[in-house]
Amino acid sequence: MAINLQKGQRVDLTKGNPGLSKILVGLGWDPVQSRGGGGLLGSLFGGGGGANIDCDASVIMLGDNDKIRNNSDVIYFGNLKSKDGSVQHTGDNLTGDGDGDDEQILIDLSRVPAQVNKLVFVVNIYDCVKRKQHFGMIQNAFIRIVNSANGQEMIHYNLTDDYNGKTCLVVGEIYRHGADWKFAAVGTGTSSPGLADIVRSYS
Repeated sequence: MAINLQKGQRVDLTKGNPGLSKILVGLGWDPVQSRGGGGLLGSLFGGGGGANIDCDASVIMLGDNDKIRNNSDVIYFGNLKSKDGSVQHTGDNLTGDGDGDDEQILIDLSRVPAQVNKLVFVVNIYDCVKRKQHFGMIQNAFIRIVNSANGQEMIHYNLTDDYNGKTCLVVGEIYRHGADWKFAAVGTGTSSPGLADIVRSYS
C-alpha cells in the first residue's frame, strides 16, 4: 500500500525497507481539456487545439551544501544517464496524454556516489515562453516511487496547489539521512523559463 503524501511531508525510503536499492520514479501530468471550458483557458488555447504542452522531467544530483558539482549531474532528455550509472531517464514524452507515468527515471541508490547527498526532481515546460504556456494548463500532476524489485508503489504525491503562471515545478527530493534515504514532497512552483535557470540556482 503506497503512502500518500501532502506537500512538505518527509518519509523514510530505505529505513523500513532493508535491501531496497533499485527504484523507479514515475512522474505524470495531463493537459487541461480546453474544449467547453471557455473562460481563460478557452482564450489561451484559442478555443481548443494550440501547441501540445511538452513537460520535461529532470533530476539534479547535488553534493555538499546542496550545490551541483558539474553539468553532467543533470539527467534529462538530453543526457539520459548519469556517468556513474546510478540515475537513468527512460526518455521524453512530448504531450502528457494517456494514463499512468508520462516519464520515468530509474535509480539505483546503492550506486549513487558518496559525494551526492540529494536528488532533486524537476518538471519544466519546454519552450514555455515562446508557447506562452504554464502549469495552470496542467492537471493531475504527481510523482510516485516504485520498488523496482516487486513493482510495488511505495510513495505517491499529488501536486494539488494552484500553479497558474508557474513554468517549472520542483516536485520532490530524495536525500541522504545518515545511512538511509528519505523522500520529501516539495511541490514548489517557480517562474524559471527553462531547466538551465533552475540548474543555475543550485550552482
